[in-house]
Amino acid sequence: MTPSHARPALIVFDLDGTLLDTHTDLVESLNHTIAALGLEPVSYDDLTHLVGHGARVMIERACRLRGHPLESDALPPLVERFVAHYAANMPGRTEPYPGLVAAMDRLQSAGYRLAVCTNKMESLALALLDKLDLTGYFAAVTGGDSFAVRKPDARHLTGTIDRAGGDIARTVMIGDSINDIAVARNAGVPSIAVPFGYSDVPVSNLDPDMIITHYDELTPELVERLLREFAAKVAV
Repeated sequence: MTPSHARPALIVFDLDGTLLDTHTDLVESLNHTIAALGLEPVSYDDLTHLVGHGARVMIERACRLRGHPLESDALPPLVERFVAHYAANMPGRTEPYPGLVAAMDRLQSAGYRLAVCTNKMESLALALLDKLDLTGYFAAVTGGDSFAVRKPDARHLTGTIDRAGGDIARTVMIGDSINDIAVARNAGVPSIAVPFGYSDVPVSNLDPDMIITHYDELTPELVERLLREFAAKVAV
């Protein structure tokens, strides 16, 4: 549990590939989008490490895969098509990863605050969490358009911490990809990586401070140990 003298920690989660398994719905919306160009569908295996990096990146990559590179002025209407389809069909087959809800309940019972820091559009992130009845868990939800910067820029994470009323010295970032581990490093907070998301390399290669393979491992005791170890490391 949290030491009585310490301010409750803030646990900041990435969304796609960390909190929620969203890949099926993202790829379906992507294929709906590129169908407007007469392109053949792509598969999740084609885009594994790009799922969760935003519609613009996925659309550009899918079009290149199908031999149809886009001019810059062609992208905005395709992004609008993607967003409209995705929003109209959420939550679709998206669901929390196993053990997540129980882990969040444990953390909140210990007095911890929770937040989301995602490069997904803030409005889509909020709508998706609301459809899944998860919004109430979070003191703040910020997206790739919430600030003038986005992950891995440290200011996306520090802005999220501010909105959630957190203390940067008592914050942990949890994510599945390089942007999440890098934003934690850039902001000077410890990171936990999960290996079941959308990274194109093993998460151990990203040099997180800790790896958990299931949310059953995410306990107040683990958070406190990580914070102590990180504080000791940076003090050296």
